[in-house]
Amino acid sequence: MDLRKLKTLIDLVSESGISELEVTEGEGKVRIVKNAAPVYMAAPQQFAPQAAAPAASHVGASAEGGAPAVQGHVVTSPMVGSFYRAPSPGADPFVQVGDTVKEGQTICIIEAMKLLNEVEADKAGVVKEILVDNGQAVEYGQPLFVIGD
Repeated sequence: MDLRKLKTLIDLVSESGISELEVTEGEGKVRIVKNAAPVYMAAPQQFAPQAAAPAASHVGASAEGGAPAVQGHVVTSPMVGSFYRAPSPGADPFVQVGDTVKEGQTICIIEAMKLLNEVEADKAGVVKEILVDNGQAVEYGQPLFVIGD
């Protein structure tokens, strides 16, 4: 990525209401995080890879202590943006509850700063639950899907 494009992205992030932007271009990846968000400064462990925090990647029993909630692997948002289930407004969703997905398969799109970023399944399995509504704003690390065996 050239320096002018990088400077433009930094300016867009600093002037906008978003706190983070991640752009992948070819084999290069750039992540810009605005320091104005005290949550990130106070809790840097949020940036740790999911493998370092396995407890955060599984859903257990429900909070009421009643019947267990849907169990499985939780796919989280890699960035702040708008969640979309389909590649375009009239198209079929990438996945539905009950669909079998392969690791690396595109399961949704997150739009940030007019850039569409594909989110891929990081585990193979069956989509047990979709936790976000189409068009909803999502935060970094927010659970999006539950994938089970």
